[in-house]
Amino acid sequence: MSIDLVTIVLLGLLYAAGFYLLMQRSLMQIVLGFVIVGHAANLFLQAAGGPPGEPPFLGVVPESAMADPLPQALALTAVVITFGLTTFLLALVYRAWVLLGHDEVQDDLEDRRVRRAEIAAEREESG
Repeated sequence: MSIDLVTIVLLGLLYAAGFYLLMQRSLMQIVLGFVIVGHAANLFLQAAGGPPGEPPFLGVVPESAMADPLPQALALTAVVITFGLTTFLLALVYRAWVLLGHDEVQDDLEDRRVRRAEIAAEREESG
């Protein structure tokens, strides 16, 4: 079993676009990135399942011609989980929009302070 080149390139593009959007500061872009990564995972599961086969009914179809139902079950589970998390993330984005008036992730001032202290400590050690 092998996956064709078009599917591999499509998977790579979907994962790249999804992870790029996940690293943005806008919450809506983060949600879209999550949705794209979810679709890429579903496509990967379906591609990993191999070519289509006959329904897996024992005694009706020979075992060599049966389709593997596990990737289909995993993809269905992934669809449900992606849908649930997407609705939760959309609720968070809506709540942030109502409270803040925008959907941009703000810098954490404590993280900035800790990083400045680390830089100062590195300068003291080296100089």
